[in-house]
Amino acid sequence: MNFWKKINFKTILFHSLFWVAVWFFFFYFFSYNSDKVDYALWFSSGLLPLTIGVTYFVNYRLIPRYLLAKRYWKFALYSFYTFVYISYVISLLIYTCLILVLKFNLNEMPPMSKNFFFVLLLVIIVVGVISFVSILNQSFKTATANKELQNKILETQLQLKEQELLYLKRQIHPHFLFNTLNTIYGFALKQSKQTPDIILKLSNLLDYILYQVNKPLVSLKEEVLHIQEYIELEKVRFQDTLKVDFQSSEVKEEIQVAPMLLIPFVENAFKHGNLVDGFLQIKIEVQVDNDCLEFEIANSFINEDNAHKNGGLGLLNIRKRLDLNYPRNYELTHEIKENWYRAKLVICDLAKNEQSNRKDE
Repeated sequence: MNFWKKINFKTILFHSLFWVAVWFFFFYFFSYNSDKVDYALWFSSGLLPLTIGVTYFVNYRLIPRYLLAKRYWKFALYSFYTFVYISYVISLLIYTCLILVLKFNLNEMPPMSKNFFFVLLLVIIVVGVISFVSILNQSFKTATANKELQNKILETQLQLKEQELLYLKRQIHPHFLFNTLNTIYGFALKQSKQTPDIILKLSNLLDYILYQVNKPLVSLKEEVLHIQEYIELEKVRFQDTLKVDFQSSEVKEEIQVAPMLLIPFVENAFKHGNLVDGFLQIKIEVQVDNDCLEFEIANSFINEDNAHKNGGLGLLNIRKRLDLNYPRNYELTHEIKENWYRAKLVICDLAKNEQSNRKDE
């Protein structure tokens, strides 16, 4: 730390008042039980510059450059040199005042100033106390700066996490929307009575996809309802070539999950599923038991189609979202067997994850 950069009026005033107080402290000790006030005056005045110089040297040179930099051997060496220098100057000051003020009259010398080791200890105490306070202050500032830096890093990481989550949440493929709009267009041309109902279902689903996705958590029950709306819309498009077996246990309203957690699985099943024996077959099962969610989805699949073999881009995005929302607390597996592609997701401790997400919010 550069001392000169910190100089301002308040600093000068504070330091001046402090050293005036130290001078009175010296004067009190060296005039105690003695009528030689002039000696105590000169001796205190001579000792003060030494104390000031050593204090600033230790606090603005030795401690920052060697102690805080963990250069302990050099700190110890220069501290020893400083100690020798203090001892020499104190000895010189004692003899100078004895000669000039007391004319070699040792009997008139104040008792407190006769003891070289006491004077040395007094200076070391002043320098040591100030150095200790300085180190504490420096440590506090460093800890505060580190805390602020950690908070900024955490805030940045949180913002990046939120941005990544938002990006991944919006990865619903537009083909579903285009296909549904084409279906609505076809029904509108036929003036079908189903058209308003299809538009309403699409409106509800788009509201969930576009707006509810910004929430940190949504009701699992709401997610399941929107899966059912998604399936109803696909039924309109596939007509008689679609068979869906959807099973769900009773889901309590208070159970919360990350938005768009399960719908991407359903979307992948419709996108990558194949017609086998004239039908696209999809099986979905949602079970909630003992604070654990088990979600399993399977779709008919032709092995020649490579889209599902490595999970596809959709499953990769899903896994990234799971890593961000449920780190080390989920299990996601998938397999291809006998013209069926199956994916299974298990998440436990939903309440714990809910509390964590609410803290992030």
